[in-house]
Amino acid sequence: MKLVQTKEAVGHVLCHDLTQIIPGVVKDAVFRKGHVVTEEDIPVLLSMGKENLYVWENQTGMLHENEAAEVLYSMAAGPNMRPTEVKEGKIELIAEKDGLLQVDVERLRKVNRLGEMLISTRHTNFPAKEGDRLAGVRVIPLVIPKEKMDLAKKTAGSEPLLTLYPYRHKKAAIITTGSEVFKGRIEDKFTPVVRSKLEEYGAEVIGHTIVDDDHEKVSAAIQSWADKGAQLVVCTGGMSVDPDDKTPLAIKNTGARVVSYGAPVLPGAMFMLAYLGDKVPILGLPGCVMYARRTIFDLILPRVMADVPVDEEDLAGLGHGGLCLNCENCIFPNCGFGAGV
Repeated sequence: MKLVQTKEAVGHVLCHDLTQIIPGVVKDAVFRKGHVVTEEDIPVLLSMGKENLYVWENQTGMLHENEAAEVLYSMAAGPNMRPTEVKEGKIELIAEKDGLLQVDVERLRKVNRLGEMLISTRHTNFPAKEGDRLAGVRVIPLVIPKEKMDLAKKTAGSEPLLTLYPYRHKKAAIITTGSEVFKGRIEDKFTPVVRSKLEEYGAEVIGHTIVDDDHEKVSAAIQSWADKGAQLVVCTGGMSVDPDDKTPLAIKNTGARVVSYGAPVLPGAMFMLAYLGDKVPILGLPGCVMYARRTIFDLILPRVMADVPVDEEDLAGLGHGGLCLNCENCIFPNCGFGAGV
């Protein structure tokens, strides 16, 4: 770049966007990078307070901020996301599908530690909707050494820093346990809540069974729905440590691989996760899912629907950010619940 007086800039090429800010009216670039300054532009530029301008002067080994942003985008973006037009040296990543966003946090930190550049993202395991902004990238200076951007690419590695796993269309079955519901003593208010959340993520509920507090019958119902093609089984009720609550035993006795009985999340401590044949997730949901707006179910369901395996380490990590404050105006997932790393 070189600095010239605005009155002498006619014919020169701008090397960055020039933004006009009128509070409450506009904040946008009046002149874009690459614009060739004309005589008619001079009064406008002066009215914007631009007495001097930086104009482009090619220099070997240096990248303009827009070019550097393209490099950062190539490092960050995985499938199922698209870039916005580069604007003021910044590119945003937009979700092209509903899905689970995962961020390689450690590699992201390594890139951001290099300085003079940034990749800013939503938190990992964010349940994204089509059109959501996932990340923004830019460098800080107007020009940056190409050598430094090459170092950034080497630091990031060959795999994208962000991955968006689309939700799969899954067939789900719901098993309601409890003698009080089975014998008609109370209305089943649990199933409608679970059904609604499943359908929010595109699951097809293919069946519903109500079972007494008999662990053998619960185990049989789980196996029966798996045999009928259920790709996800959700069990409601019977998840506490009371003697009559047999759902955890029933899940275990199917031969499923139990990941955990219990999770460091409130609400949702008595949650259970198992995999039948390593393919069919079985979720044992505690009673809080029936009445609390956001629970462990809201943190695990997106991962299950995106076919992202969940292990003990994943569940243990939920303790950081695992406290829902039950805000009067719930803005989940745009909040701290489940946002820990």
